[in-house]
Amino acid sequence: MKSKLLVTFVLSVVLLGVCGPLLAHHGNVAYENKLSEFKQATVTKFAWANPHSLIEFDVKDAKGTVVHWTAETASPEALKLIGWNKSSLQPGDVISVFMYTAKTGLPAGRLNKVVLPDGSTLHDTQLGGDSGNKSGYGPDAGGNPGTGNKDAK
Repeated sequence: MKSKLLVTFVLSVVLLGVCGPLLAHHGNVAYENKLSEFKQATVTKFAWANPHSLIEFDVKDAKGTVVHWTAETASPEALKLIGWNKSSLQPGDVISVFMYTAKTGLPAGRLNKVVLPDGSTLHDTQLGGDSGNKSGYGPDAGGNPGTGNKDAK
């Protein structure tokens, strides 16, 4: 009986050791802690796909050179819960993007929120919450899921 318990314990420890790194996929250590803002960004593509939707956009850097960026968001199912849909962003839309950029310096990052041409705001689920709780979650949420959180600016 003791040997079966020991074998079960050892196998459990090994399983946790092997599976632990899989959970790291959802860590945010790859991104800066400081929020970056990109004004007058032109959407080139909005990929409504699993496991993460992607927003691709062009924006001019300090030297006036156009740089192509990619912002990772949550899954489509998670985004639907807070007012997004597959046509929330269209190529050619000029938006402001707030995101946590990659520490590697590559033009990529994790989305915080976007401000749409009409002034409405769409937040991301994982990092998009703010002090006003405008992500659309919870009983005191300030957002308005389904309408683009128009009161969140």
